[in-house]
Amino acid sequence: MIVPEELRYTPDHEWVRREGSQLRVGITDYAQDALGDVVFVQLPEPGTAFSGGDSVGEVESTKSVSDVYAPLAGRVVAVNSELADAPQRLNEDPYGEGWLWLIEPDDPEVYAGLLDAAGYRALIED
Repeated sequence: MIVPEELRYTPDHEWVRREGSQLRVGITDYAQDALGDVVFVQLPEPGTAFSGGDSVGEVESTKSVSDVYAPLAGRVVAVNSELADAPQRLNEDPYGEGWLWLIEPDDPEVYAGLLDAAGYRALIED
């Protein structure tokens, strides 16, 4: 499984990348592999506010439907609308073109408390 060193991770298999004051969120390579072929993605509306751990989207695959959770509290500032027509990007490029949404965090310091790459690798290897 690919686990980029520069990202942070959640126990629910989301990745988070700091981009200035905002955070880009997606699902990990491990998650997309476990889901199988992704056929539909439901994303939150820009402007949606949420708390950390809230279910804010869904990913439907040939195997199941899975919730995607907010890694921390914040507000959605943009979504990857291209996933509506090309949900397979989650499988093909989970850390690039398969990103889900961009958030403005309520407390940017919470980012540092997410799992680093070593912590996430330990989680998925258990």
